[in-house]
Amino acid sequence: MILDRKQISSFWEQLQDTIEQLLSSRSDDRFEAEPLLKKYREELQKIDRNLTFHFQSDDEKQDSIEMVFGCDGFPESIHSVLSLIGAAPELSGIEFKAFNNRYDPVPLSVNIGEEFSEIHDFWVRLVVVEKKLHLEVYLEDAPKVLDMDPRVEAVMIYLDALIGEYEIMTRIWALEWFDLPVSPEDYGLIRLVDLREYFDKIKEDVKPIGLTLH
Repeated sequence: MILDRKQISSFWEQLQDTIEQLLSSRSDDRFEAEPLLKKYREELQKIDRNLTFHFQSDDEKQDSIEMVFGCDGFPESIHSVLSLIGAAPELSGIEFKAFNNRYDPVPLSVNIGEEFSEIHDFWVRLVVVEKKLHLEVYLEDAPKVLDMDPRVEAVMIYLDALIGEYEIMTRIWALEWFDLPVSPEDYGLIRLVDLREYFDKIKEDVKPIGLTLH
């Protein structure tokens, strides 16, 4: 993908011109300047339609907020995120970051809509096939339509927390969903909460995907 540098510069110029208005609308981690946020999203879509952003607090800096950019899980847009962050200005009160990092501590429960999920509800298996890493997720009554089940979103939040958004995109070749067997241990499954330890042991042995350097 060939990026338009003028569009990237235009996005950052617009943000610099409006950052005080944005920060002044902050209430905890929420911003009330929705028209402004909508404009940011529109400008990002011009750069790459997969670009996303969200805000979170910097735990080490009580007065600072982080604006985290991602690409909605599309590996082909990793370069767009890195290029955008590479051109980011330094501004007081806000820090710009690429991708969701691992969380410590990992959340043990997630509430999506009216669906409450605990990390211990899910089991996984890592399989390496021809140096490509496949992740299998096991849960009761596995969904036939992934977009319709809030547990799927919960698992993706846990995966971001456990292994990080960037490594999900560049190390996991395939993600599949299966019904949970009666005795998971008998099938060689591990609990989702233990995934980080197993992933870190084998991640260097698998072929990275979605990133080509020239």
